[in-house]
Amino acid sequence: METKRKYEPAVAPVVAPAVTPERALRVVTRSERNPGTALDLDLVRALRVNRSAVERRAATIPTRRTVKKEWQAAWLLRAISCMDLTTLQGDDTPSNVLRLCAKAQHPVRQEVLDALGASPLGIKVGAVCVYHAFVPLAVEALQDSGIPVAAVSTGFPAGLNPLPQRIEEIKASAAAGASEIDVVITRAHALAGDWEALYDEVKSFREACGSAHMKVILGTGDLATLANVARASMVAMMAGADFVKTSTGKEAVNATLPVGVVMTRMIRDYHERTGHAVGFKPAGGIRVAKTALQWLILMKEELGDRWLRSDLFRLGASSLLTDIERQLEHFVTGRYSAAYRQPMV
Repeated sequence: METKRKYEPAVAPVVAPAVTPERALRVVTRSERNPGTALDLDLVRALRVNRSAVERRAATIPTRRTVKKEWQAAWLLRAISCMDLTTLQGDDTPSNVLRLCAKAQHPVRQEVLDALGASPLGIKVGAVCVYHAFVPLAVEALQDSGIPVAAVSTGFPAGLNPLPQRIEEIKASAAAGASEIDVVITRAHALAGDWEALYDEVKSFREACGSAHMKVILGTGDLATLANVARASMVAMMAGADFVKTSTGKEAVNATLPVGVVMTRMIRDYHERTGHAVGFKPAGGIRVAKTALQWLILMKEELGDRWLRSDLFRLGASSLLTDIERQLEHFVTGRYSAAYRQPMV
């Protein structure tokens, strides 16, 4: 019987006396963008996925890998730094967005950071993700913070608006100050195996983004098979995706570890073929710290330490931060606090 393996991460423990801020959480700079390649239909159509093998691989992550004590605290701080703090609700208001932006800049209470010895690290989230209507407000609220604003676009979440409208929406969000655009593919292209249409669509999105980084949402819960997930991932990267993202968070099934295994292996294959590093963003259903740790472990094992920083890894989440704060406070005090002790501001 295999024993659970204690995992020592790329992040140093935040409470060890010999640890410096530079070692525990290095400054992140953006990686070189993926310029894309020509569409290789032979490669795309030849992709196959052994579903049972993928599911067995995914099942090992929560059962055989673990981080404890100060190492867990360090990993959770890393998870915060890779988080796209998100509000994509029908009842979003300017005051909600302003509170979210304030929380993004100070995601953990100061007394908890002080107790962890993590105050000098400048912990903040990877980005704030909002609807287009709130982009100018978020950009102003986050001015000089170094936190980018991400806008969901292209008829999010269904992605079924006419193509010219979706392209204009991207341009409008970029013009309003969004430095990252989360675009939605037409799932029907993947389901029908029309990879040329999907490639052309994503490439047109990339051109509309200009200098804004593009995260391509595949809507994996709608793609029916893991083979479709693999092929759609590869086509999106060939078309110039800076990130591939699992889900909108609105599908019946969102981010799952088997899908993560498939998408990270496509990222690895693309990197080996082209030398271009593409980021990964699981989103939807990631609500507790334990799940976030599983995704970090997946990234470390499948792609390596380079993909454990916010320029190449993001966690799309809205309620996750509250649970991470509770876990960090428990590490400091030995007690779990109520969720209301982790306020938005």
